[in-house]
Amino acid sequence: MTAAAAMTAENVPIIHRLRRAVEGALEGKEEAVELALVALLGRGHLLIEDVPGVGKTTLARALAKAVGGELRRVQFTSDLLPSDVVGVSVFDSRTSEFVLRQGPIFANVLLADEINRASPRTQSALLEAMNEGQVSLDGQTIPLPEPFFVIATQNPQDFAGTFPLPESQLDRFLLRVRIGYPPPPVEVRLLLGGHTDTARDVPNVLDPAKLVALQREVQRISLDVSLGNYLHALVLATRASPMLSLGASPRGALALGAAARARALLRGRDYCIADDIHDLAVPVLAHRVRLTTQTDGFSPTRDEAETAVREIVARVPVPL
Repeated sequence: MTAAAAMTAENVPIIHRLRRAVEGALEGKEEAVELALVALLGRGHLLIEDVPGVGKTTLARALAKAVGGELRRVQFTSDLLPSDVVGVSVFDSRTSEFVLRQGPIFANVLLADEINRASPRTQSALLEAMNEGQVSLDGQTIPLPEPFFVIATQNPQDFAGTFPLPESQLDRFLLRVRIGYPPPPVEVRLLLGGHTDTARDVPNVLDPAKLVALQREVQRISLDVSLGNYLHALVLATRASPMLSLGASPRGALALGAAARARALLRGRDYCIADDIHDLAVPVLAHRVRLTTQTDGFSPTRDEAETAVREIVARVPVPL
């Protein structure tokens, strides 16, 4: 057994406990939980597009509790300012100096609730933090805590008072997912039990330092040449498709590789397989492309973009 395989085998029990802990808070949503954990282990960020009340906040709280991290929640509104997110310098009359008051972004898990209700100016306050893990304030560059994970929720764009996220902001999210309504038996149990705060009982499975170690382990997962060529073929296909005016960027290709490696670790492997890339192509790439029929100022609906990417992926041969 190689050193990488031994390390992966050692991490399997704790990853299994982590998955089970989060799934306990979001019963019946195993796929959504797996994608959230892929984003977390892949050092990415997660965008959840769904209607209110389906468990987006529950998922964020469950993840934060399971990894022992600090969770901060920001309700994005049209009057929210960048300083409300990253912080501001205030004058301290006792010392006659300006003192930095850190904003809620200084946390392990930041829940940016209804992010598309804020103005583009406020949305842009997250760009440096999500890409580089740091914040620039008053000439200072301040690193954010490790790990740093953003879960942003957005309402469907036909909801009143929303601003479409620009391409640069969407590109910072590793995955875009939908939680959806719970299965009927689960929803009935919730109604009969009357217990809605399912995240409250999530156990602490690991600590932030162990999570950072797992994230580093993801980078050592093997992705062989044939799979690298397959991933690249998928990306090239999005750039050549007449359905898209903007295909996946090199950052999108790197994101798909990182997500595939994270999924492999979640499933107890120290190597990727073609299914890791194939199955994650839509949630990783669909929010990064631009449809040919798309007009300025309007993003394609989730279903339109996903359908286009799914059709493109279906045409690229999968390596045997």
